[in-house]
Amino acid sequence: MKILDTLKNKSVLISLGVFALGLLFGWLLFGGSGGESATTLPEGHTVEDHQNGSVWTCVMHPQIRADKPGKCPICGMTLVPIESENESNGDESDQYTVKFSNAAMKIAEVEVSVIEKKAPYKEVYLPGKVMADERNIAALTARFPGRIENLSINYTGQRVIKGEVLAKIYSPPLVTAQRELFEALKFKETNPGYYKASRNKLKLWDLTDEQISQIENSGEVAFYFDVLSPITGTVTTRNIALGDYVREGDPLFEVVDLRRVWIMFDAYESDIPWIKLGDKIKFKIKSIPGEEFVSKVTFIDPVLDRTSRVAGVRAELNNPNGLLKPQMLATGVLKTMLPGSADQLVVPKSSILWTGKKAVVYVMTNDQNNMFQYREIELGAEAGDYYIVKSGLQDGEMVATHGVFKIDAAAQLKGEKSMMNPEGGKQSISGHGGMDMGLDNKNDVTSADGKTASAENAMNMDVAVQESFKKQLTAVYKAQLTLQQAFLATNVPMVQKAVPVVEAKLTEIDMSLLSGEMHNHWMASAKVLAESLNRIRVSKDIEQQRLAYADFNDALYGAIKMFGIAGETIYFQFCPMARKGEGAYWLSAIKEIKNPYYGDAMLTCGETKEIIKK
Repeated sequence: MKILDTLKNKSVLISLGVFALGLLFGWLLFGGSGGESATTLPEGHTVEDHQNGSVWTCVMHPQIRADKPGKCPICGMTLVPIESENESNGDESDQYTVKFSNAAMKIAEVEVSVIEKKAPYKEVYLPGKVMADERNIAALTARFPGRIENLSINYTGQRVIKGEVLAKIYSPPLVTAQRELFEALKFKETNPGYYKASRNKLKLWDLTDEQISQIENSGEVAFYFDVLSPITGTVTTRNIALGDYVREGDPLFEVVDLRRVWIMFDAYESDIPWIKLGDKIKFKIKSIPGEEFVSKVTFIDPVLDRTSRVAGVRAELNNPNGLLKPQMLATGVLKTMLPGSADQLVVPKSSILWTGKKAVVYVMTNDQNNMFQYREIELGAEAGDYYIVKSGLQDGEMVATHGVFKIDAAAQLKGEKSMMNPEGGKQSISGHGGMDMGLDNKNDVTSADGKTASAENAMNMDVAVQESFKKQLTAVYKAQLTLQQAFLATNVPMVQKAVPVVEAKLTEIDMSLLSGEMHNHWMASAKVLAESLNRIRVSKDIEQQRLAYADFNDALYGAIKMFGIAGETIYFQFCPMARKGEGAYWLSAIKEIKNPYYGDAMLTCGETKEIIKK
């Protein structure tokens, strides 16, 4: 047994010796280069000893540095060459900048545009409906008391012409007035004033000169009097029936001439500055497909509706064939320029990152070295695909218009100013079991021989896995649409019932599909999402629930912008009135504004800030 144990021990020693010799041989053969290793270098470390003077990095994870081409150990992307940090321009005045190589710019699909002044045009979309021209509405009331003896109009909607008999009334006071007229006729020559007063009394009761002359010529008292239509049009209201007794001033009919109609549009507060009298407006009627109508703005309501926060904008149109009918729904579009603004400094919408009320852009400060700087700007009115710039940018500066979120992600990973970290500085995110998942881990060296399990997973994370995560995140977005409908209904029980559906989809997300910093980003977003849902679930106050829902949408928007969406078009919409005037965003599946922060109270208050596509 001793001999066997000795042999076993010798075998183990021989095996270990062979393994050690193999490692030594490998080290001698490859010179300890580590192959396609990627190392996170400590701060201040330079790469002067590289043979070609180049450093290879990951566009999504700039803290990764390697001396040869390879793969990023975090996300598996191909490393791209950049200049070493010693070869940079060394200008320390450019604070909060992110630098990209030309190759990295292409991989990240970063595009820039020059900021310039131009006439800010905008297409304003206006919902509306057809209405009767108020100047062509005639209301008929009883000028004298009496009884309805005959009714020619038996239903509303009946067409009438001017002077047509609508009804006959028997009126004792009118009989008395006729007798007074006959008495006055006897003194027509000697007392013309008395005669004239008798005629005027009948005129005040809406009898025409022709009717009065007819009474005079007949010499007999008329017991029934005709109610005549004052205009040609359509009877839209009938307030009497045969045999009814009416008093003086009682409404009888309403007649509307629909040969010319109004189209009344609703203009939101943000759109009102763009609309002026005389602007051409094109519109379509929902019930008349395939036909477009053109008119001009003839009136803008000077007062906003207290509830809906919209102002009425009126256009007029001839309607000889009666094709347009009151209450038909219309959708108008008005292309216009902001009054008094020939040339304004504008910035493309695609350049803007929104952080609550703040707008952020990345300005290219050095086009030779592809350096981008975080900058907060103040925006004015929306102008189509642009925003008017109030302050923060100058004519001729260049801003990133595509790939902006990737630049922001790189800035955040480097500890520079970013949308999620406007103060700058590297941050730590608490991970599983209280472990530090910070970005500033100087000892985190990932090489071909010593990579961690998470880096190993990242190396194997292919496009299919990334798409899987997108689909899971998309499921969370779709689930929250049910929650959104509950807020639209302003129904606390419905809201509380919808929360578990969203929570279930959130817990189904497989965090192992992400590694490294991408994992850290999701952990931060998931924490806010979960906390917001919990606040919604435990609260019984709809306004408190809506405040939590606003935080939920902010976090979900950031996650979708970071990780993407699978096969959906999302409308990122904003209500300036929510959060007691601070404003709040939400993610919608439809372009039409349906405000979950006010429901029916101000359903259409808001605007679309961004359209997110796959």
